Amino acid sequence: MVDPHRGVLYPAKLPNFTRVDPPADVAALVNWFWIPEWDIAPGRSSRQDLVAYPSSNLVVEPDLVGISGPTTRISHRDLSGTGWAVGAMLRPAAVAALAEDPTTVIDDYRPFDAPDLHAAVSAAMSDGEDPRRHWRAVKAFSEWLGQRIPAPTEEALLANAMVDLLISDPTMLRLDQAAATLAASPRTLQRLARRYVGLPPSAIIRRRRLQEAAQALREDPTSDLSTLAADLGYADHAHLANDFRTVLAFTPSSYRGAAHNPDEN
Repeated sequence: MVDPHRGVLYPAKLPNFTRVDPPADVAALVNWFWIPEWDIAPGRSSRQDLVAYPSSNLVVEPDLVGISGPTTRISHRDLSGTGWAVGAMLRPAAVAALAEDPTTVIDDYRPFDAPDLHAAVSAAMSDGEDPRRHWRAVKAFSEWLGQRIPAPTEEALLANAMVDLLISDPTMLRLDQAAATLAASPRTLQRLARRYVGLPPSAIIRRRRLQEAAQALREDPTSDLSTLAADLGYADHAHLANDFRTVLAFTPSSYRGAAHNPDEN
């Protein structure tokens, strides 16, 4: 199981956050549902920084339904006031059914026309004291997905298997390795990645390694950067540092210091 918090750069700053596994009937469509709830003091805000999974998300908020595509850089959201969201981290099989071309929503978050989904999830979340509100919201969301999205094809399931492999197996460092494991050609995996994810397989592998590097730096402030780079399959420390600068706009050393002093960020 992939750690749902792996892409959160400063976990100590998370609002009240609930992760819910999908019901069995939509497990081929959703990795997990995520439900943040927050109550920020007037005049203050809380920034949530992410190096997100290479996935799209369908999100219900009090005033809209939105779809976000995979990201190529650090992303953030500033929370203020009181609020909630119910998001579904989509598997590739669902992405293809909801976004005609997922490359068009890369690094974007845009409204998604689903008034019935909004009404059902909002009704479930309307009573903030109801201990079953998360279960009700996920049930409503899952029912909507099951009605909206047809049963995944064999191709869609292969796309699921490809992404599962690339984001969870640290030994997968090259496309040809994944192709051999899945008994598919590299060209097929490249086509599936474009159609069902929006990013090439190489970008999915880089994102996993960057998340793992950030997690390791959070968990062990004394870790040697050269050793960490080698453990994660980078050619050397310089390549790890370049990935950090390209995606996160800071170095591994500066992130390590910030991760252990989150109140200063």
